[in-house]
Parts: sequence; C-alpha cells; structure tokens
Amino acid sequence: MENTSTLKILSWNVNGLRAAAKKGFLQWVMQEKPDILCIQETKLSPDQLPFDLQHVEGYYLYINSAVRKGYSGVALYTKYKPKEVKYSFGVEKFDLEGRIILADYEDFLLCTLYFPNGQASLERLEYKMEFYEAFLAYLDRELHRGKRIIVCGDVNTAHREIDLARPKANEQTSGFLPMERRWIDKLVSYGFFDTFRVFNQEPNHYTYWDMKSRARDRNVGWRIDYFFVDQVLRDMLESAFILPGVTGSDHCPVGITIKVPEQRLLRLPELTA
Repeated sequence: MENTSTLKILSWNVNGLRAAAKKGFLQWVMQEKPDILCIQETKLSPDQLPFDLQHVEGYYLYINSAVRKGYSGVALYTKYKPKEVKYSFGVEKFDLEGRIILADYEDFLLCTLYFPNGQASLERLEYKMEFYEAFLAYLDRELHRGKRIIVCGDVNTAHREIDLARPKANEQTSGFLPMERRWIDKLVSYGFFDTFRVFNQEPNHYTYWDMKSRARDRNVGWRIDYFFVDQVLRDMLESAFILPGVTGSDHCPVGITIKVPEQRLLRLPELTA
C-alpha cells in the first residue's frame, strides 16, 4: 500500500491583503502553517505587494491581479511548487479581473477562484453566470483528461437554505437566486462534493457576514466560501472545516485536510527557507 501524507489547504477572502496584513495575517499564517493557502480579493497589483507579503518564509507565491487597481485579485501561497500554474480558463473578458489561479500539482489540479458578485446590476449578474458556465466547461474538459480536481474560493452563492441565516428574505437577492443555486447543483452533478457538508449537516455555519450591520456579532451570515472535490479526492479527504474565530475580514477562512501519495509529494520542490 502506498504511503500517504496529509496536506492542509486553506482558503480565505481577505478583503484586501494589505489590510489583512495590518490585522495579523502573517502571524496567522505562521500559526496555522497551511501547506497551501488560497487568497481571494487581494485588491493589489504585484508592484504594490509589500516585501514581507511577497517573501513569506517557506512559501512560493503566485498572484493574479485585476487590470483595475484596488479590485478583485487572487493569490496562492504554497510550500510545494506546482508543476504548472495558469491564470485563465480561456475567456479573455474574465482574465481582466484577476479571479483565477489553476495550479497543477500532478496528483491534483487546484482551482482557486474569486467568483464574481452579481448584486451590483443585471449586467454583473449576467457576467457572473457566464463566468460560472465558462468555468464549468473548463472543469468538464479537465475531468475528461482524467484530472483529479479541487475547487476552492469565494463562490459568492449560498447553495441551500441551511447555508444562510435568512433564506426567505434573500430569495430575490443575488447570491441566493435559483439560477445561481442551480449552478452549484450542476457542479455537484459533475461528481463534485461540498467538502464541509461531507462532515457537517448542521445549520448556523457561515463564512461571510455583513460588516455594516455588525452581522457577525449575531451570526447572521452566509456560507459562500467552499472547497469542492471530485469523487476520487472525496475518498482521500480527512476533514473539512470553517474557522469563524479568525477575524480581519468580512469572510473567515475555510479549509480541508487531504491525503496524497507521499512519494509524489517528495518530488515537488519545497521551500525550506
């Protein structure tokens, strides 16, 4: 039987990476020691990245920024260097907003994304749905190539009524519209599992709270940050969790631990200093 090692993978919409850094982000990373950390809503370009965020001891950094300053953006801190990293699934208008990092670790393809928010206008809702469908087409191609896939990030949609505090009041709100929720149904139909719900079927577990109304104090939230894995990786999954006690953003981190073949992992270049 092949020996395995456990990877801890975390994902967090930090609502501005520089702002999070002022609230203890780096200390938190050193405490949690994730093997891979996926960040959404960095709100900076590479030239705006402070030295201490660019050179985190023991981690490679990959960053994808929006053309528009102070908007969107994703980043990947990883102890193991992927075989290949891409920043697009082939649709130019989505590439402009810096929402995509696709990291191929050979044993699995990690897709970390900051999905669009559709609340601003019907045009942005249409953009969001087009982004959803283009990503699903990309996943379908990769699945047919035999890839094992992890999808994580801020999906900007609560899937079921259990996933937000006030489902009835938000039935007509983007983030809980039937069309958005059906897209997650479609993702699940492709053989993906909502990792948190593999282990926890209880209500009142959220990952986002409106800051203006102090909703976090009352736990009036939404679960819109996810890890999805395919069937093969579902069998290798050890845990999935939410870290609601971590502050510094209007979102909190989410994570999984997953078993991977030890020999394959040892062949990936690891930063040690």
